[in-house]
Amino acid sequence: MDYVTLGRTGLQVSVMSLGAGGSSRLGMQTIKSEQEAATIVAKAIELGINLIDTAEAYGTENVVGAGLQHIPRESVYISTKYSLQHNKVLKKPDDFEKSVDQSLSNLKTDYIDIYHLHGVAAADYAYAVEHLVPEMIKMQEKGKIRFHGITEAFGSDPAHQMLHQAIQDDCWDVMMVGFNMLNQSARAQIFEATIAKNIGVLDMFAVRRALSHPEALAEIIASLLAEGKLDPDKVNPVNSLDFLVHQHGAESIMDAAYRFCRYEPGIHSVLMGTGNVQHLADNIASANRPPLPEADIQKLKDIFGTIDSVTGN
Repeated sequence: MDYVTLGRTGLQVSVMSLGAGGSSRLGMQTIKSEQEAATIVAKAIELGINLIDTAEAYGTENVVGAGLQHIPRESVYISTKYSLQHNKVLKKPDDFEKSVDQSLSNLKTDYIDIYHLHGVAAADYAYAVEHLVPEMIKMQEKGKIRFHGITEAFGSDPAHQMLHQAIQDDCWDVMMVGFNMLNQSARAQIFEATIAKNIGVLDMFAVRRALSHPEALAEIIASLLAEGKLDPDKVNPVNSLDFLVHQHGAESIMDAAYRFCRYEPGIHSVLMGTGNVQHLADNIASANRPPLPEADIQKLKDIFGTIDSVTGN
């Protein structure tokens, strides 16, 4: 596993990190018990991952805490998140510290390395800066959190409208950004600014359903063609990404997806979710492989580089 400096945080993080949310939630969305899910966390650490991401909304903070119980605290970085709304109503700042304390209790730790405002909508950003950032600073001064982060709601905001506001401010140490082969818009819209400001970037949505299920990918490609967002002369509607899989290229579309994001300038660590140890090992193997051939990368940019309306969810 390779490690890089997460922007101005100075943290040396693994280029692939483990996410405890998404469609798997460490396998708990299917049949995994909390004990089995905690084993995934411990196995990820054993295989070289040192950044684990969760959130109060995922219901997996306690599982992450259990999985890290026998891991030296200083050898792992914990990222978790605060949801701005409850029942579609913005939470009061007075409740912020209670949420931090509950996360600390769930995670069985005295501090959180990166504490994010979670899935912030563009319409809520001003509220977040005015009312919640001061609370984050208080928590930092108390030693409960180390660095401030913010994550976008990529599924409903694929054009990064919220992050366009956030990159104008200097209060964010880390940003969680949606970027994948089908939506590369963050390259020009977000990463140029985060690189200039030395903001740490965690990549989400590298794979998700569209890049792991052929039928879902075919549906998205058909939709993009129908909307005129893809050039029909450049893409095969049936096997649109098969050109990536060849002797000197990727081993699979999922392998290509992780490698494409892992080497994108501006991205420090690529989040992956899983509930299966073998799947975990396979994804880490992708992160350890070299970049895709330049010709394949250029073709991906040529076909999908201007699209900002699809997330790959």
